[in-house]
Amino acid sequence: MSQALHPMLNTAIKAARTAGSIINRAALDLEVLKVGSKGPNDYVSEVDRAAEEAIINTLLEAYPGHGILAEESGRAHGARHSDYVWIIDPLDGTTNFLHGFPVYAVSIALAFRGQVQQAVVYDPTRNDLFYASKGRGAFLNDRRLRVSKRTRISDALIGTGFPFRKGDNFKRYVKMFEEVMQSCAGLRRPGAAALDLCYVAAGYYDGFFETGLSPWDAAAGALMITEAGGLVGNFTGESDYLYQREIVAANPKVYGQMVQILAPYTRVIKDEAATPAEVAAAAADATQAFVAAAATEPGAPEVAGVSPDVTPAASPGHAAASRPRPRRR
Repeated sequence: MSQALHPMLNTAIKAARTAGSIINRAALDLEVLKVGSKGPNDYVSEVDRAAEEAIINTLLEAYPGHGILAEESGRAHGARHSDYVWIIDPLDGTTNFLHGFPVYAVSIALAFRGQVQQAVVYDPTRNDLFYASKGRGAFLNDRRLRVSKRTRISDALIGTGFPFRKGDNFKRYVKMFEEVMQSCAGLRRPGAAALDLCYVAAGYYDGFFETGLSPWDAAAGALMITEAGGLVGNFTGESDYLYQREIVAANPKVYGQMVQILAPYTRVIKDEAATPAEVAAAAADATQAFVAAAATEPGAPEVAGVSPDVTPAASPGHAAASRPRPRRR
């Protein structure tokens, strides 16, 4: 790598590559893997656990005073009250991996006092390393990443993720899917959200949306996007997407158009309480809030980071307080 990297980012890269080696070795003989289930269609393998253990050991060896938030072990490791928290998905796309479908990744992010500062997403099948430091840009291997320059959603390629857990609102998703599909040039669903977000940062996708994601799915990829000049938020364009388990990300011009489509489907708007006028007003407010983004310098918008210890109930009004404020020219 040509540029000098932050020491904590270097440690995350080492951890991600170590996990990638474990995953690649296991991919050679999938038939012998022991696979469990966390719920309907939600699988965990011994590879997930081995990769997570390797990541945690690498990180805590270098930074024993840091906290850990990991998909499989939660907050069981590390210091529970540290300002630094590593947010880890050891194998995003487990179902793909178990079927030999080569779209999965290791995702590691470091949050300092709730703001994501470092991010790594490693695709072991392609040896593609996405990485970012806050304020220093996002990269794929040695290439600087920028979001796409398309201005109309009708020309945009959009990524998404389908609901798959029991209790997911499938009817709601089908309506969303139909609206977005009829508005854009194409819709894709490879099955690994961490990579999907990196593809927005790289300009492969013009936008992405999904519901039901956890912090470890989105934390690293979201920093990639903001460092590449894109925007990330919830369906009404506010920055508490990690708390609401819904996310939309895109280049600044496509972002506002996606928010306008998705705002009526946000979990903030309760179906039983919202009137058609309230839904329309929410969409209009979100669109107006991001009209300025089309004229914003790339990379100028700031998006709130991750605070794993904070819940919506513990932080009333967080969304309104932390709405991104695009700078005008």
